[in-house]
Amino acid sequence: MLPARLRPGRLLSAAPLRPPAPRGAATAGDPARSPGTTRAEQAHRVVASCKPSKFDKKILLWTGRFKTEEEIPLRITPEMLDKARNKARVKACYIMIGLSIIACFAVIASAKKAAARHESLMSLNLAKKAKWREEAALAAEAKTK
Repeated sequence: MLPARLRPGRLLSAAPLRPPAPRGAATAGDPARSPGTTRAEQAHRVVASCKPSKFDKKILLWTGRFKTEEEIPLRITPEMLDKARNKARVKACYIMIGLSIIACFAVIASAKKAAARHESLMSLNLAKKAKWREEAALAAEAKTK
């Protein structure tokens, strides 16, 4: 016959299984440290922060991280600033892409108007060279006099 704890239909009330803690991790007697850190790492852990400049504040506002300049704290984490700068960089790239596409359509429209007036680079260059020849001829004529 099976022991009472192994009989079918009996609920097991065992503690949940946990993986073993890594070396140097906090024990039950030392709750101040977070799991996975050694005493030396915990003693020298400093939260990095930096004071945002006026330009950084404008980037934080433009990317939508904060609604007003008064909401921006005196010190922010470098990660927050990096994310805002990356987002601003992507927005600026999208703006430049849009402006490039608009410029392409403007050049196409301008070229079609020039073609309707029968203007081309070749005709403009020939006219310019003819003007230079005339000026050179007038200058040579003035020298001989």
